[in-house]
Amino acid sequence: MRDKFSFHPVVWTLLIGTVFARGASFMAVPFLALYLSNTHGIHPILIGITIGLSPLTGTLGGFIGGYFSDRYGRKKVMLWTIFVWGLVYFGFSQASHIGTFMVLNALNGLCRSFFEPSSQALMADLTSVDKRKRVFSLRYTAINIGASLGPLLGVYVAQFSTSLPFLLTSMMYLLYGGTLFIMLNRYSIRNDLPVHQLPILDSLIVIWRDKTLLVFIIGGILVNIGYSQIDSNLPQYIQNSFSDGIALFAKLIALNAILVIILQVPLSLVSEKWPVLRVMILGSILFAIGFASFGYVTTTIGLMMAMAIVTIGEIFIFPSTSVFIDQIAPDNRKGTYFGAGQFRSVGNFTGPVLGGWLLKDFGGTLLFSVIGIIILCSIIFYSLGYRNIQKKD
Repeated sequence: MRDKFSFHPVVWTLLIGTVFARGASFMAVPFLALYLSNTHGIHPILIGITIGLSPLTGTLGGFIGGYFSDRYGRKKVMLWTIFVWGLVYFGFSQASHIGTFMVLNALNGLCRSFFEPSSQALMADLTSVDKRKRVFSLRYTAINIGASLGPLLGVYVAQFSTSLPFLLTSMMYLLYGGTLFIMLNRYSIRNDLPVHQLPILDSLIVIWRDKTLLVFIIGGILVNIGYSQIDSNLPQYIQNSFSDGIALFAKLIALNAILVIILQVPLSLVSEKWPVLRVMILGSILFAIGFASFGYVTTTIGLMMAMAIVTIGEIFIFPSTSVFIDQIAPDNRKGTYFGAGQFRSVGNFTGPVLGGWLLKDFGGTLLFSVIGIIILCSIIFYSLGYRNIQKKD
């Protein structure tokens, strides 16, 4: 068992740091809208624009950040990004004008899109092929531990000062950056020397011509269209269809986080010897069944069972996407490929809009039935991508 979890010290630093960094960000970011409204009296439309800037710049910046990590080295990109990120959160605690908040949240999304592809690529660099799925599964577990603890801590801390969660988040990111600086300088990092790269526009063309990556991104967009319903239309549907819907939705989110933390490692150990396509197809099928079920169940137990199915699908599919990208990416362009994978977030934009229209005009049953079908269609594109891998081999 010890050998199964024997990873490079820098990888463990990234995994543990993910818990604290994500916990810190979830302590602050989920309450940004309330902070802007209650503390600064910002108009709801401007709040919506401000919140939307982070995923927008994240989608556009992922490819650029990944490209820079290949061209200039993971270490430089990660360290510059993490320290700027800490200053961004400090800025949130001090800002008072909506324009400043817009710039800061745009930078927030940009920092995330630079840091995450670089850190995933570095994890792949420092981990043997047979252990990479395990590492990406642990990373996903770390994200969910932070996501489950952060909001609870945020509610507690905000009682003392509404700006304090942002200030503490800033301190956590700067501490994380300092720890990474020490570890990255203590241990020699192979494959982190700058390598000759095509100009960025030429690299984008190369990525665009990689049909395997392209169909994978399309499949990911379809999955994210479904997953985005959890934060957008599912709470509205539950609030309108069940008594005490807000509290019920909170319980479903807690169930999701708890199940991920409990089941991620054992399920990843079971599935890591399976072909990645089988894992992704199984995850998509469970995703589709779970989301479709939301439109038909009429009891609290039914909702919880549907969320449990969605969660197991999530456990299978999301870490596997990192494994898939790692398999198709050339060694000198892993960061670029991980960054290009961020284009899947297009589904996070289109999903809430499509779902909102279906929910308003046709109701929850049709909404979640359509979402289930959309998610199932991702299997077609994942299969095409995997077939291309086999042809190359």
